[in-house]
Amino acid sequence: MNIFVAKLNFKTTSEELEETFKQFGEVTSAKVIIDKLTNRSKGYGFVEMPNDTEGYEAINNLNDTQLDGSTIVVKKARPKEEGEGGGGFKRREGGFRNEGGYRKEGGFRGGDSGGFRNRY
Repeated sequence: MNIFVAKLNFKTTSEELEETFKQFGEVTSAKVIIDKLTNRSKGYGFVEMPNDTEGYEAINNLNDTQLDGSTIVVKKARPKEEGEGGGGFKRREGGFRNEGGYRKEGGFRGGDSGGFRNRY
């Protein structure tokens, strides 16, 4: 069972996470997720437990408890959906809008309808 652990103290290590979950059974892996740019914890991690019964026991006993001074959230991890993950920049809806901005005939368009606006 893959378990998601959120709201971790930024000082919590993978080893501490593993030790916390070992009291409920075998832990295959425990990993605090680290930001590649800052080399700091992102405040969440994953724990893999091969026995589902032990995994649910850990979830029920550790959710909303203190670990390194932070109240953690522990729940069963949901599987990645296609297209999730992989890092990098993601294209999002929005950005520059076609209905506003500069027009040849009249310069900048006034009003609050979007586009580029002078905020100074």
